[in-house]
Amino acid sequence: MELLLVLLNGGVEFLGTPIFDSSDFWKLITKTAFNLTIITIIIRYIYYPVTKNKDYLFTYFLISLTVFLLCVLLDSVKLQLGFALGLFAIFGIIRYRTDPIPIKEMTYLFLVIGISVVNALSNKKISHAELVFANLLIVFVTFGMERIWLLRHETIKNVIYEKIELIVPERREELIQDLKKRTGLDVIRVEVRKIDLLKDVANLRVFYYEEDSK
Repeated sequence: MELLLVLLNGGVEFLGTPIFDSSDFWKLITKTAFNLTIITIIIRYIYYPVTKNKDYLFTYFLISLTVFLLCVLLDSVKLQLGFALGLFAIFGIIRYRTDPIPIKEMTYLFLVIGISVVNALSNKKISHAELVFANLLIVFVTFGMERIWLLRHETIKNVIYEKIELIVPERREELIQDLKKRTGLDVIRVEVRKIDLLKDVANLRVFYYEEDSK
């Protein structure tokens, strides 16, 4: 019993490090639960119902958790501001090997990283009320932009197109109208990615509003 009390009070060390520090441990549990709650609200209940993109859902949760734990566990190194800015710089230039991350998804990536850094590096100089207010403010603004203001979500689809005579810039409006008629999508703009003159086809990136296509 006495040994257990000593362990719980952080009195036993291994290689110069306490085996268990009750104060820091419960602080980590509380911060982690709070951060995951905020991230879940933003990603699962605001972002996902609009985009239905499970790939980024997976990415955001893991990046958020990794950044949060990284900041919390290295907090004592006193790299706080420089470390946080370095994380923003690193993740701000992330590109997958296929296509660049769309602007909206990159914004959410920046959002989850920012929230995780703020929650992890908050200290006694920041009251609990200020921290909760900052997190809820981000949640409400994000919800307002996505749901209350009814901003339509722009979606991308790659299309193999055979009428290459319409891909020239001066016939772009005809191209958009033809795509609208044949796909039933509310096409707003088109990018020509690749042209295969041997097969007389073009690879197009079609941008459309997802809400209007349902």
